[in-house]
Amino acid sequence: MTLGRQLRRPELPTVGARWCEAALPEGSVYRFLARERARLFPPELFADLFQPTGRRSVPPSILAVVMVLQRLEGLSDGEASDRFAFDVRWRYAAGVADAVAGEETASFAHTVLVDFRARLRASADPDRIFRVTCALARQVGLVGVKRVLDSAPLEDAVTTQDTVTMLRGAIRGLLGACPPALKTKVRAGLQREDDYAAPGKPACDWTDRAAREALVDALVRDGYRAHYALRGERLNPRVAEAAELLATVTGQDIEETSDGRFRILEGTAPDRVISTVDPQARHGHKTAAHGFDGYKAHIAADPDSEVICAAEVSPATTGDAVVAPTLLDDLTADSQGGGPVTRAVVYGDSAYGTGAHLAWLDHHGLTPMVKTALPTAPSGRFAKDQFRIDLQAGTVTCPARVTVAIRPARRGGGRARFGPACSVCPLRDACTSSARGRVVAIHPQEAELTAARARQRDPAWLADYQATRPKVERKLAHLLRRRHGGRRARVRGLVRVAQDFKLLAAAVNLARLSTSACTPRRRLAGPVRLTAPATCHHCRNCQLNAQNAYNSSENTGHLAPPVRRGHYAVRANFLGRTRRCALD
Repeated sequence: MTLGRQLRRPELPTVGARWCEAALPEGSVYRFLARERARLFPPELFADLFQPTGRRSVPPSILAVVMVLQRLEGLSDGEASDRFAFDVRWRYAAGVADAVAGEETASFAHTVLVDFRARLRASADPDRIFRVTCALARQVGLVGVKRVLDSAPLEDAVTTQDTVTMLRGAIRGLLGACPPALKTKVRAGLQREDDYAAPGKPACDWTDRAAREALVDALVRDGYRAHYALRGERLNPRVAEAAELLATVTGQDIEETSDGRFRILEGTAPDRVISTVDPQARHGHKTAAHGFDGYKAHIAADPDSEVICAAEVSPATTGDAVVAPTLLDDLTADSQGGGPVTRAVVYGDSAYGTGAHLAWLDHHGLTPMVKTALPTAPSGRFAKDQFRIDLQAGTVTCPARVTVAIRPARRGGGRARFGPACSVCPLRDACTSSARGRVVAIHPQEAELTAARARQRDPAWLADYQATRPKVERKLAHLLRRRHGGRRARVRGLVRVAQDFKLLAAAVNLARLSTSACTPRRRLAGPVRLTAPATCHHCRNCQLNAQNAYNSSENTGHLAPPVRRGHYAVRANFLGRTRRCALD
């Protein structure tokens, strides 16, 4: 398939486009995409996705606009293709508001969107649409050197499965992935009376405990037999992936009893697979009381313009601070090709206040404005911050003024043990209940943690933090305001979920940029072309000139659209003609 290019048909009527120009408000994302579509999504941006020859595709600029509006409005592929075919706002944004029925730009099947996403996913730059929105925001001066980090749960698009369902599903998936000859060999080794053809749970009397235990034992043994049949075989990637999933499911929840039987292990594995349909989804916890199943979305936003500068998706078990260096890549010295960025500031909650992340920020010259959790102790006893830690001398002094040496650990940090001194200490009951005495753990990045806790006690620091950090919550609310495609993923697999979330971030950025077109011109200065103002607030004469320009146009006989007054500029001309005020 070759790259499709948008047809230029000057002989076509432009009634639909002119109507949208008059009816849509100035800050509309449809108007912004129609005006800047060619600048945002030129054909060269998608040239690597297509072959030099072949059947012509739907122009990728049209598909990019449709995908952005689809994610912005939370629609499925079928709903998006219908909206493009019948909603003049979508067609106006894509530049085909007056296309004739039957043309390739008039409508397309929803599978075209599926194919286009697959081409993007397989390319070297799958997130180019999001990258373009970030580049545009930087060119118009909406991105500074402040970043606010946060994350939010993304529920998976599949059902969380129990162990029995996953065991049978993994065996069934391996049989489905094997070529016919290997499938026959694997199937011959299975001994349960089950053809593993239909999905779902196997038949069992679930009220009978002995029957449940016998079923689990039989499924695990069939899983081992299936793996034994693969020994010595050359496996293609699909079969190897299915075999790895079966080994993971068999080993994560199963233990062998003393009599040689297999049973379900009590508890939950740390990185447990929760579904054979989406093996990359995980159990996660946003807080100690709030659990979820799926993935975790991470963003870095500029707190002044609320533009999303970076977005990532990770498994639900990944800590926020682990993903933070990826989100802040544009602020590091290496990405700037020179010295460190001046006065770059990073805001975040206590999830980003780990010792490793604070050390990383310090190494790259970034100012940390992240909360660091204060040390606590059970039952109101002395917390760690009530001990005087001297890292230079390698000692720790307790509230009773007893000083002991820090015993270094192999991986950094160490421990200070007060055992003998605690036995006769008058403050023992307020310090520890251990018979061995109090032990103070020293973190490998104890210096960074101590400095961070000292900073956040400053009232000025706290005021800046409280005024800036919560802004990212509003941006996450914009991203996840819809259940389908927002809080809940539309697709399966980490790569697809990440691609879909970054496309959603691109759509939200474009919606934000569309409203920024009415900000002062000093923010829009630069190579990016934005439409010049049609009228201004300076004088009534400009408004009358715009009204007269419309009345003298080829659309005489139509009612003149009302002039929309804005603080800086208003586009009031039906035909898109512009005027500049003499006072500007």
